[in-house]
Amino acid sequence: MTNANVSLQILPRAAGDQEVYDLVDKAIQVIERSGVKYEVGPMETTMEGDYDQLMEIVKKAQEAVIQAGSEQVMSIIKVDYKPTGVTMEEKTGKYRLSNRR
Repeated sequence: MTNANVSLQILPRAAGDQEVYDLVDKAIQVIERSGVKYEVGPMETTMEGDYDQLMEIVKKAQEAVIQAGSEQVMSIIKVDYKPTGVTMEEKTGKYRLSNRR
């Protein structure tokens, strides 16, 4: 059931000349492969789905960044949990339609 929105901002510590964005891409790949609905934004990625599943994805995304060579990863996580259901569309849908240029 879609009972949560979780936004994840990954802040990796790159080693040497490693590119930070390449490390963030590793986290986004984990989210993409999970099959959950998600939106990548300029500062964070928001997912929609089951709370427990989304938190497991957060863990796997952090681990993927470490495995890709980051010395450390800090994450900012925002959670909107509602047992009866919550969607990204109800929060931002009206802005997507009115802000197209």
